[in-house]
Amino acid sequence: MTQELVLNLGQDAIRTTALISAPMLIASLVIGLIISVLQAVTQINESTLTFVPKMVVIFLVLVVAGPWMLAVMSHYTTVLYHNIAFFVRG
Repeated sequence: MTQELVLNLGQDAIRTTALISAPMLIASLVIGLIISVLQAVTQINESTLTFVPKMVVIFLVLVVAGPWMLAVMSHYTTVLYHNIAFFVRG
């Protein structure tokens, strides 16, 4: 295994991880921003107020985007396993 191959495998792993986690992170960021604006407008300083909506939104995102996330992970794993012989020889 060459250094370039190891770096490419690492980059692909990080890219796939970022792609899979992006829907949950973006949804959490948006709902956190909305709740923060509502707290600023109403002057409610309750730190636990953001927790429940974020958990509900993340659960909904997992339900909606879960099959896509599983397909991306399955494709990455399948490609990785199919190319193991090439990685070892190269």
